[in-house]
Amino acid sequence: MKKRSVLFSLILLLSMAWMTACGGGSQQLVIATGGTGGTYYPLGGGMADHITKNAGVTATAQATGASAENIRLLRDKKADIAFTQNDIAEYAAAGTNMFQQDGKIDSFQALGALYDETIQIVVSADSNIKSVADLKGKRVSVGAPGSGTEINAQQILEAYGLTFDDTQLQRLSFADSAKAIQDGKLDAAFQTAGTPTAAITELAATTGVKIIPIDNDKIDAIIAKYPYYVKTTVPANTYQTVPEEVTTVSVKSMLLIRSDLDEDLVYKVTKAIFDNTDKLGHAKAKEIKLDSVLSGVSIPIHPGAKKYFDEKSVK
Repeated sequence: MKKRSVLFSLILLLSMAWMTACGGGSQQLVIATGGTGGTYYPLGGGMADHITKNAGVTATAQATGASAENIRLLRDKKADIAFTQNDIAEYAAAGTNMFQQDGKIDSFQALGALYDETIQIVVSADSNIKSVADLKGKRVSVGAPGSGTEINAQQILEAYGLTFDDTQLQRLSFADSAKAIQDGKLDAAFQTAGTPTAAITELAATTGVKIIPIDNDKIDAIIAKYPYYVKTTVPANTYQTVPEEVTTVSVKSMLLIRSDLDEDLVYKVTKAIFDNTDKLGHAKAKEIKLDSVLSGVSIPIHPGAKKYFDEKSVK
């Protein structure tokens, strides 16, 4: 009887180990998002809920420094799914810009494109800053260190003949930038995120904001040099103190996933996300459409995600 009990216990332990190795119920997925004041974090939370409910695994959203940091978290297996910008994913795959020291990173694949991420240059409602050119000498935040926003800011300033050295540069998260503007400690902040952006909405409700436009000729120059940008209009009244539409540029947001994750698991995760885009709890989710899920995606799609898109006849 004792031998039988020991044998049963051994079989039970081996079965539990096998279930864990094969993606059983104990598996957990970490979704790397962005700052709590941006769009990635609340959207990631909604996605985590639906993955947990529908994909047979537990998923959690983690606040991070956004795009570039997220890709490194995937590489280091500290995250499994990550939000990023399409331009940043290209830099990582090629080992350029902020990834020059890292070299090419090939440990991720695409899970799908999401929505346009708009570069918003935010100042207080009573600011005398009216143009990007006016940022010279001002206290300007360009996002968290190593973020996609930082590169976007650099490229937009470049179109106006400016560099970071021409400003009193700060590298703050979305939420910290908004608080600094509210406290009078910051003149302007670049924020690349889906509109409306929570931190800007909250700032508009307290201090009031303006969104600085980018001139059409500068937009043309930016797109000519960096073709992953598109011209974008922030609709009037997106923020309560901005009654007019604002012309700027956008990049595309997308989801990445570790390329070594099981195909069936990734299929279930993809299905859990894209079958429930109307239930993710953020206004930007309305812009996530299956017919544009491969738009702006230049890196390989994970086979699990491709299986789902093929079922939906997405090309």
